[in-house]
Amino acid sequence: MLESKMKWMFDSLEPVNELDAIIEGLLEQRGLTTAQEKQAFLYPQVEDLIDPAHLADIDKAKTRILRAIDNNEQIMILGDYDADGVTSTTLMLETLRELGAMCDCYIPNRFTEGYGPNPTAMRQIKQDGFDLVITVDTGIAAFESIDVANEIGLDVIITDHHEVQETLPAAYAIIHPKISEDYSFKALAGVGVAFKLSQYLLGYLPEKFLDLVVIGTISDLVPLVGENRVLVTLGLKQLQQTKRPGLVALKHIAGIKDDVDEEDIGFGIGPRLNAVGRLGSAMPAVKLLISEDLEEANQLAQMIHDMNTERQEIVKEIAKEAIALVEANPDEHRHVIVVAKEDWNEGVLGIVASRLVREYQRPVLCLAIKPEQGIAKGSARSIDAYNLFEHGMSVRELFVHFGGHAQAAGMTVELGKLPYLRSALNKIAEETLSEEDFKEHKQIDLAVDVSQLTLELVSQLNRLAPFGMANPKPLFYLKGVPKDIRKIGADQTHLKFSLEQNKFQVNVIGFGFGEDYFHLNQNQTIEVIGYLSINEWNNVRSVQLMLEDRKISTQQLFDFRGRKFWYKDVLPHLTGDSSIVHFTQPFEHNGIKSDHVVDVINQAYPVRNLIVTDLPESMNSFVTLVKTLKPDNLYLCYQAPLDSMQMMPSRDDFKWLYAFILKQQQFYLERDATRVAEHKGWKHNKIKFMIDVFSELEFVKITDGVLIPHSAVKKQPLETADVYKKQQVKTDIESLLYYSSYQELMTWLLTALESEDSLEEEKIHGL
Repeated sequence: MLESKMKWMFDSLEPVNELDAIIEGLLEQRGLTTAQEKQAFLYPQVEDLIDPAHLADIDKAKTRILRAIDNNEQIMILGDYDADGVTSTTLMLETLRELGAMCDCYIPNRFTEGYGPNPTAMRQIKQDGFDLVITVDTGIAAFESIDVANEIGLDVIITDHHEVQETLPAAYAIIHPKISEDYSFKALAGVGVAFKLSQYLLGYLPEKFLDLVVIGTISDLVPLVGENRVLVTLGLKQLQQTKRPGLVALKHIAGIKDDVDEEDIGFGIGPRLNAVGRLGSAMPAVKLLISEDLEEANQLAQMIHDMNTERQEIVKEIAKEAIALVEANPDEHRHVIVVAKEDWNEGVLGIVASRLVREYQRPVLCLAIKPEQGIAKGSARSIDAYNLFEHGMSVRELFVHFGGHAQAAGMTVELGKLPYLRSALNKIAEETLSEEDFKEHKQIDLAVDVSQLTLELVSQLNRLAPFGMANPKPLFYLKGVPKDIRKIGADQTHLKFSLEQNKFQVNVIGFGFGEDYFHLNQNQTIEVIGYLSINEWNNVRSVQLMLEDRKISTQQLFDFRGRKFWYKDVLPHLTGDSSIVHFTQPFEHNGIKSDHVVDVINQAYPVRNLIVTDLPESMNSFVTLVKTLKPDNLYLCYQAPLDSMQMMPSRDDFKWLYAFILKQQQFYLERDATRVAEHKGWKHNKIKFMIDVFSELEFVKITDGVLIPHSAVKKQPLETADVYKKQQVKTDIESLLYYSSYQELMTWLLTALESEDSLEEEKIHGL
């Protein structure tokens, strides 16, 4: 048995047979039922975009912006320091410049100013001669800053997409899909909202900005459905052919070719743009995106690339320290993990929190302690069942600052309130979450057979791209028998095997699943879930499954019979809930000793892995052991006895040997047994056994190593001899438990374990 790491959720695991039915099923999984909905999803068009005029306050905002331009007022664009923020800032800056505005941009420093507009920045902006501020991807929670701006005569137009709190800031205008009743799509990214304002200001659809829109939208992990799907689909095409020097340079240094997809942004472009604001000011990222000189862009791209490498090392070190804090006091982090430490770089704490969520399947708050200010500041990430924004707002009084989404948030906490916050969030989790909620949920789209995994299927699946939030890559369920199991990778932490079903095979790659190498065998069915991809090797393209999770629901039998050094492969990989037992011959290696079977049965504690090191004296004792302990995994690690005969001599064998003895009249055990062994190809222990049966039944008499047949023999069945009976039991045990094939042994074992009563020897022998 091998438990899944995740909770599998599905409507049905019955395989879908036809290719068209697979695509239809996936569309329905995404809530698309009508022909019109499916058409719009599969073929996104510019015409599907919503008129920005439906956004509340957008006309008011346009009037104010155009008035500022006409009056030569200076406009400041105030953005956020992540990829969504810098693309939003760039887009709005270029829009206003096209309109002839006197404008500049400003992104607060994460480390010296924190997130979003702040009163000090507002006063400085006013002092520098600006009369209007347009926020992008920020501002909806900047109550104090907006009040200060109003006091000093600075108009503020907010464009944002983050969660709205109970009240709204008193800004001049607020452009936000979630407060716009007439705007049907509520899930735009910050750059999507900025694009809408740009379109409304310019009076046409500025497709040239779609390369920025797609980067910010994918990087901010908003749902890739509805209008976002249209923007991303069009944006990917724009990004493939972009002439923007900054993006050309960034694509080159990230190793991205012309055929750009959502993964190139999610793993290549987005993290590099994010790295800038995580380590310092985000302005170099904006400078890269607005650069018109390729040489300058290449230099900026290299600098940003180096910063991303540095960011990766910082994340690795902080994650290591955070895990150590959790492990040092697990009870304190039982439901919600709240870790805090001095000198942590707050710019990367969101990434660290995400890693800890994956590691522990708990909501995580990672905070950098600032003792001189008496605060802790950082980021949080959550599991599906725990709404960070909702639960954080329920204890809002414990935060200095708080804002974000259901699954991600940023916050500042007074150090004195940190223990109370930890206690409050853990209490909420304890009262609202079940044990299953702490296991990552995976929604399985469809079950398929291995025979259906074709290049054509993958080609059809790509019609559902771009994939992302609310439109994930299709997750498939398959089952089969693993073959050619091996560890791969420089550090051997990954797994590769072929999944075989009805003579069809597909290669499976499991990153991070290397330890499973010791927990799979090539004879039992495994269930897997994963994503399909194309592998290209030597110009040959084939389908492969990228493993997401696996499980074996039945008891596993690992066959190490006859392996002399089995302990080298078995012992290093056993968990603490394992038991090594013997029936008659104790086992010991490097201080590890086996326990006698009786002692283990009497203790009757739960055993996940049961290792049997020798053969039993009766079949019932073996069955009783396995039935009592009910191990998930059974390891058979015994050798054949030295006197093993494998098969009982046949009646003809007995007849031939007895006839030979009668003919000789005097059978010298040492000499004649060797002659018979060479002539018949029998082992000496077989000959000895037959002679012992003759002796017990008084067919012969043995004196000083010489065997002489009795002249008058009472006819008796061979089976009545005690030595025959004992050998019969011994041979049956060896035949089944040692010499049988894996499948024969597994079939017998499952039958024996399903029996309610203790099995009689005769029934076992008859199987």
